[in-house]
Amino acid sequence: MAEEHKKGFNDKLVWEDLCNCCRSEDVCGRCQGGECIIGYAKQCVKEYQHAPKKEVADGTDCIPTMDCKVFEEMDLEIAIAHILKECKDCKQDHVENCIINVIRNCYEVGLFGDVQPYEGSTLQYVMRLKEEFPERSAKIAEAYRS
Repeated sequence: MAEEHKKGFNDKLVWEDLCNCCRSEDVCGRCQGGECIIGYAKQCVKEYQHAPKKEVADGTDCIPTMDCKVFEEMDLEIAIAHILKECKDCKQDHVENCIINVIRNCYEVGLFGDVQPYEGSTLQYVMRLKEEFPERSAKIAEAYRS
């Protein structure tokens, strides 16, 4: 029987996903750091690794939503599935500046073009995505199950 995933914040897995999504200086010319959605998310993880805190100060307000780089959709879909596995499904206790929420929002900007509503439930989130983005949500759901 497969080992059940323990929810929490696996910063090593998230870092690996961010590195997979990063377009690198070969594509971008130079790293834009916090002006890039992936660079910003990396900064959040580095801060977490230095001083673990559940929330990122002004996290969602600082997401560079105007970042127009094109990222690999498959990498972002897998990254969203992984970050959803980290989510504790806190429902009414959900906070926007939770590090998991902030990083998922960064991936959403790259994949969907904007932050998507999340109300503290992975199931509700995936069902809502299914209505607006059926193909992408199917890929995210498949990666989530695997």
